[in-house]
Amino acid sequence: MAKNKDVTIVVLAAGKGTRLKSSLAKVLHMAGGRPLVEHVVRACAGIGPKKVVIVVGHQAEKVQAVTAPFGAETVLQQPQNGTGHAILVSRRAIGNAKYVVVLPGDAPLVRTDTIRALIQKHKNGRAAATILTAVLADPSGYGRILRKGGDAIAAIIEESQLTAEQRELNEINSSIYCFTTAKLWPALAQVKPNNAHREIYLTDVISVLNARGETVLAEIAADSREMLGCNTRADLAEVDHSFRELKREALMEDGVTIQLPETVVIDPDVTIGEDTVIEPCVQLLGKTKIGQRGVVKSGCVIHDSVLGDDVVLEPHCVITMSRIDAEAVVGPFARMRPDSHVKRGAKIGNFVELKKSMIGEGSKVPHLSYIGDTRIGAKANIGAGTITCNYDGFHKHPTTIGNKAFIGSDTTLVAPVRIGAGAYIAAGSTITENVPADALGVARGRQANKKGWASKKRRELAAAETPKKRSKKRR
Repeated sequence: MAKNKDVTIVVLAAGKGTRLKSSLAKVLHMAGGRPLVEHVVRACAGIGPKKVVIVVGHQAEKVQAVTAPFGAETVLQQPQNGTGHAILVSRRAIGNAKYVVVLPGDAPLVRTDTIRALIQKHKNGRAAATILTAVLADPSGYGRILRKGGDAIAAIIEESQLTAEQRELNEINSSIYCFTTAKLWPALAQVKPNNAHREIYLTDVISVLNARGETVLAEIAADSREMLGCNTRADLAEVDHSFRELKREALMEDGVTIQLPETVVIDPDVTIGEDTVIEPCVQLLGKTKIGQRGVVKSGCVIHDSVLGDDVVLEPHCVITMSRIDAEAVVGPFARMRPDSHVKRGAKIGNFVELKKSMIGEGSKVPHLSYIGDTRIGAKANIGAGTITCNYDGFHKHPTTIGNKAFIGSDTTLVAPVRIGAGAYIAAGSTITENVPADALGVARGRQANKKGWASKKRRELAAAETPKKRSKKRR
């Protein structure tokens, strides 16, 4: 892939985003499973630039924390006096780069190939500036592109300044630019804050360059959705919808069945093997990986987890930072908390909660159990209502259950405790001591039947009620 070591990219990410009505900086809002600015930085990194510079301001440290893992450098704009001012404060960071690409940090749908095409158009045309544009059916709210002819731009006209004739124009300014730095700096020096906000606008540079007889070109984006910004919550929802749609389409092209795809949420780093079926109303989040021929049924939420081939998740399971090996069945209504591992062919049934536990091959925890800080061997059976008491109020303690052990229903295992291979635990037991292999553990009171007790009790209750009724009649 061709590198662009003569290009520095500047991402404008200093604003608060007041129209979002949020305490969170605009570029930190999420769409498509990532912060907006992360999408932009990822797209920029793909062209191999000299460097990526992030202009920060509001919540600068949080924005830096998102962008730093991608090698981006940050520059503080304080106060924020417009987009042109943002470029001026970035001048030292831009350094001796021959070209500079400028993007808003809230345009997350822009693709690497689109940025690359913009740069190539700029270089081939020997332009002073090249603007990425888009043609929209409804261009309302955007500045319009006025052309001289061919690819040459005469001006960017803000919507408030459009004439009746110009309102018919449907080519809009994306606020994504490529400049030749030798032409940019003199032009930017001429821009004055002659506007209501007393700010320096980068769009004014285009007018200056045209006035100086420089070449200003347009590159039309192939997909107008890439121009979508995020000024409002409705914008965020629209952008998120676009990301989710693109991800689902890509997975279906790779052989994944997604039923009612518009109801399914899938993050960008999720991978799914062919012939797996995803039912409606499923969320696949983070870096989840799902193997081939699996079934994820309705209502499941899976986050940063790994599922092997032929796994079946029954409806409404919540799986977080866990692993399910091939041919296992989980659910319905099961919860796997972090660091849980269900091995091959195991069964986790309805209303079972696992936490930091390993369930061995072919073992079964069919229903209504809590298993925490536990290791269960192969082919063990855990009866309904079994609880591992792993917390004593101060520390967590482990439970170990051996291969082919049988735990009767309604058993309480008070950790730390070990149940040997092949051992049986009688139903209703509270186990506080280790049980050897092949032994029977019983820990419950002996049953006693008292004949006639119930009828005697009823007579006593009836006798106690009679004086009360007579007393009421006398009143």
